[in-house]
Amino acid sequence: MADPKKLFIKTYGCQMNVYDSERMAEAMGAQGYVQTEVLEEADMVLLNTCHIREKASEKLYSDLGRLKPLKAERPGLKVGVAGCVAQAEGEEILKRMPLVDIVVGPQSYHRLPAMVRAEGRVVDTDFPAEDKFEHLPARKALRGPTAFLTVQEGCDKFCAFCVVPYTRGAEVSRPAERLLREARDLVDRGVREITLLGQNVNAYHAGGWTLARLIRELAGIEGLDRIRYTTSHPNDMAEDLIAAHAEVPQLMPYLHLPVQSGSDRILKAMNRKHTADHYLRLVERIRAARPDILLTSDFIVGFPGETEADFEATMALVRQVGYGAAFSFKYSARPGTPAAEKAPVAAEVADERLQALQALITAQQQAAQAAMVGQEVAVLYEKTGRRPGQMVGKSQHLMAVHVEDAAGRIGDLVRARVSASAPNSLAAVRIPD
Repeated sequence: MADPKKLFIKTYGCQMNVYDSERMAEAMGAQGYVQTEVLEEADMVLLNTCHIREKASEKLYSDLGRLKPLKAERPGLKVGVAGCVAQAEGEEILKRMPLVDIVVGPQSYHRLPAMVRAEGRVVDTDFPAEDKFEHLPARKALRGPTAFLTVQEGCDKFCAFCVVPYTRGAEVSRPAERLLREARDLVDRGVREITLLGQNVNAYHAGGWTLARLIRELAGIEGLDRIRYTTSHPNDMAEDLIAAHAEVPQLMPYLHLPVQSGSDRILKAMNRKHTADHYLRLVERIRAARPDILLTSDFIVGFPGETEADFEATMALVRQVGYGAAFSFKYSARPGTPAAEKAPVAAEVADERLQALQALITAQQQAAQAAMVGQEVAVLYEKTGRRPGQMVGKSQHLMAVHVEDAAGRIGDLVRARVSASAPNSLAAVRIPD
């Protein structure tokens, strides 16, 4: 019997891409491929790209350049480019990089096996009418007690800095009955926590269902102990979803709610369609519903036209909210977006602002973790620790926790008392049952 072919996947970017890579691996697994972590032994290399940040294309071409010697040594090696850079550049990738055999966009990757079997070099960056998820094989590649489940894709917001509406398409929500079916299958195979994914996940609206209704139905699945969702837009944070945070025990007290700026002038230029005050009032309602919720966010500094006063407004908002963590970036122009045509803030000014913002966010994160010392947390074990008798998992607030527990097993959901705080994790001791 011939050895199975081996697939190497490199994933760039967000959780959506991690999920997509898993599904592509499953699709190729149905064709006899097995995944490998060793690039040199692969029969197929797939680069699943992200187009959100600056120089995404350059990073792709740099990685492809490093594959040239391997392709020259093994001409039969298949090289594929997937994801948002593939969607944005399509045929241009084939023109620039003769070693690439396949270019497939994020809405077409269910066709990947047929593309691999096809003769010659192929590109598929369509937005097909069929539901790609219904053409993918059943989930198999579970790596632990947690799983992602894409419920919504695309974006209709058209923020001035963002390429997602162009690379992922319009907002589309998957039918609720299919999601419930997939969730039950995941739980039957040992999953205890599901994170619902979407570019604007709280815009979910399939067949009259809202995200809140979907969460309540998922909470009725026996064995599903934890539910999370990401990423949300403030304008889609409906009252029924806020109420779910108060009323559904399985919905974890963690919310990633990007705001991008604290300046109304910059928010308008970004086409965010909300104000800083709207965001702050929303945070108040969420915290009234779930006082122990931990909030995280996204920020862009140095957006075209940002003044020192605009930046100070962002800093003021961060101080007022008090985040558990946040992602902050220096603005990078994305070709084809409205903001790309505007003059940027001087690089040295943007760098200085980013450093100041990150210092504030880091201080808030450290304070949030320090406040957990002595507190009881619930930890779902995802892997063993670096030394015997230690397990590693996530708390209800998505904090990494290293727990002293000689009898622990992956998949256990335990109570633990936090003993110390490190820069990006907590140390704890299991509380006996």
